[in-house]
Amino acid sequence: MVSRELIARHCICCGSDQLQRSPAVLMPFVALRVFGHEPVEITADWGLRDLREGMAYTLCNSLQCQDCGVLFLDFRFTDEQMAALYHNYRDAQYNAQRIRYEPGYASVVEHYEQRAGYLAEVEDWLAPRLPPAPAVLDWGGDSGINSLFLKQNRCLHIHDISGVELVPGVKRIGSEQLGRERYDLVVCSEVLEHVSSPQDLIRQMLPAMSPHTLLYIEVPHEALVRQNPNSFDLAPLKRHWHEHINFYTETALRRLLERLGLQVVDTLNLPVDLGWTRSEVLGVLARLA
Repeated sequence: MVSRELIARHCICCGSDQLQRSPAVLMPFVALRVFGHEPVEITADWGLRDLREGMAYTLCNSLQCQDCGVLFLDFRFTDEQMAALYHNYRDAQYNAQRIRYEPGYASVVEHYEQRAGYLAEVEDWLAPRLPPAPAVLDWGGDSGINSLFLKQNRCLHIHDISGVELVPGVKRIGSEQLGRERYDLVVCSEVLEHVSSPQDLIRQMLPAMSPHTLLYIEVPHEALVRQNPNSFDLAPLKRHWHEHINFYTETALRRLLERLGLQVVDTLNLPVDLGWTRSEVLGVLARLA
C-alpha cells in the first residue's frame, strides 16, 4: 500500500505509477486558504533578469492515471491544510473571502442553502434495497440539508469536519462513536472529489459497516470526464484546479473500492439540475465483500 504523498507519484485510486502529467495553476482562493499564497505581478521594479513580467500564480500539475483514468491535482493537502481550506465552510466570512477572488460565486451561494432536488431520485433508487425507515450515517454531510432520507429514517447521524449548525432531526457523531449503531446505509456524497486520500477516508468508514450495510458513494461526473469518455489524455486539458481536486471515472471508483475489500453492487448516472447549472452525478453502491 502506498503511503500518503504530499506530491502525488502514484494513482489515488488504484496505486499505479503510470501517470500522465501536465502543468496547471491552483486557483487563488484555494492557494490562499491552503498555502497563504496570493497572486503577484512581476514588474520591471523586481529587477529579475531571467523572468518575464506578468502575473504569477501557484503552479501545480494535472495528473491522469493511465490504468483507471482518474484525473487529479498533484498536491495532496495535509489534514491541517484541508481544515484551513474548509474552516467555517460557506459561512459569511468564507463567502466574502471567496467572492473577493471569484465575484461570480455570489450568484450561487443561495443555492447551497436549499435542498438539492435530485436527491429524491437517489432515494427512490436506493429505497427498494433498504428498510422503510433506514438508519443512516452521512459521512461529510455538512449541516444535513442534503442528507439522504432526511425526512424518513430511524436515525440520521452526521460525521463532518466543518462544525456547521445542523438541521433539525440530525445528530453529529465523532469517530469514537462509530460502530455503536447498526447502520443500514452509509453515505459519502459529494465528498471524495475534495479529499487528498480517498482510500484513507473510505477506510475510516469501515468500522461503521456490517455485512448488511450498504455504502453509497456519490461524486460529480465532471464535464471534462463526461465529454471525453474513455480518454486517457485529459491532463493537458485540465489547466486549473479549485476545491474539486479529483475527477473520477466509474472504473477508478470500482478499483478504489475493491482495494478496500468492498464489492460494487450497482452504479448510478444521474443528470441533475442544480439551479445555476446542469450537471451529472456518478453514484456507486457497495458492500463488504
